[in-house]
Amino acid sequence: MENKQDTQDLMPPLAAAIFLCTSVKTLAKWRSTGENNVPYRKLGKKVLYSRSDLEKYLAKHSFNAVEGGES
Repeated sequence: MENKQDTQDLMPPLAAAIFLCTSVKTLAKWRSTGENNVPYRKLGKKVLYSRSDLEKYLAKHSFNAVEGGES
């Protein structure tokens, strides 16, 4: 069961696309193909993204070239 904070954390695709620096069309493609496995929720016909899920996704998919030993 979601608490009030969880529902306040939800954003529509436009806000999620801006947050991820991509387009709404790209997010729709990723949803339909499963590409990049960006977590989302469907409430009826409405697609919503959790800000905390997106933050975790970005943290998991962030890289630091210094750690890779590149000069």
